Amino acid sequence: MEDETLADIANRLYAGPLEAFVAARAAAAKESAGRDKDLAAAVRGLPKPSVAAWALNMLARHRPDVLARLGELGARMRAAQDSLDASALRELGRERRTMLADAVEAARSVAREQGRAISDAMASDVEETLRALTADQGAASAVASGRLLKVLSADGVNDVDLDGAVALPGLLPAAPSEPPAGPRPAARRVTAPKAAAPKAAVPETRTTPAERPQPTPARPRLEAVRQAPRRASPPALERAKAVLAEAREAEETASQLAREMQEQEDQARVEIAELQQETAELRSRLKTAEENLDRSRKRLAATTAEAKQAARAAGKASRTAMLAQERVLRLGST
Repeated sequence: MEDETLADIANRLYAGPLEAFVAARAAAAKESAGRDKDLAAAVRGLPKPSVAAWALNMLARHRPDVLARLGELGARMRAAQDSLDASALRELGRERRTMLADAVEAARSVAREQGRAISDAMASDVEETLRALTADQGAASAVASGRLLKVLSADGVNDVDLDGAVALPGLLPAAPSEPPAGPRPAARRVTAPKAAAPKAAVPETRTTPAERPQPTPARPRLEAVRQAPRRASPPALERAKAVLAEAREAEETASQLAREMQEQEDQARVEIAELQQETAELRSRLKTAEENLDRSRKRLAATTAEAKQAARAAGKASRTAMLAQERVLRLGST
């Protein structure tokens, strides 16, 4: 079994309509069985994606530029976090909120073009996965593959859990967004110490008396006692602030979503109550109409019987009148 052949089949399946996935998978497995039984078994084992994952796969197929921009933004955010640039993180956070909203709308549009609308709940899952894409390079690669199976989630601290999240994980393409953005912060952090090192080294090479090295041990020890905690604390504090900013942003988004969901729930309850009342009224009207119909049918049957009886009586009366008229004529002629 060749990995490229399996990947090609999987790409075709995950690029198709969601409702046709099972039938298309069975057809592909049947077609593959004639030439490679292992390939057919692997095709049959390809899982069906969730609705949100399917929408993201459609976005990866038809609007890869959207994912590319989010991936580049995620690389810049990770670089800013590594360099503990809180102001840059805040600015990038605002940029991400705008880009996520646009990306979710793009996913909705692509899904509609492919014949399926996604609900607000599914759109929320799409946004959560795209947020994870910006936080984790592995998640970006999984979404860009177009073979996503389920929603991804990032907590801002740990790596995104990709277990069972993508079909054929061993054949994922490398994420292109990380290398360009990654080295820039690192280069800035490394060049400063290199510039400082020659300044400290030049005086030592020029001054060779034995008494010069003696004060230097005491001074670093004093600075170590006095400054080491200060150097260790700000990075930890800045990182904690960055995580806190991410958590607050996620909390704000979740709270907004919860409020929207609560409003939708309340609206749904009102609509259900109105429909229940309307249903009860319709049932009452239907019952009354059925009773009236039954009475009308009975009246019709009775009226029909009476009409037949009246017709028979009228015929009998007509014959009696004719006989009487004939008798009158006979009596008059005599």
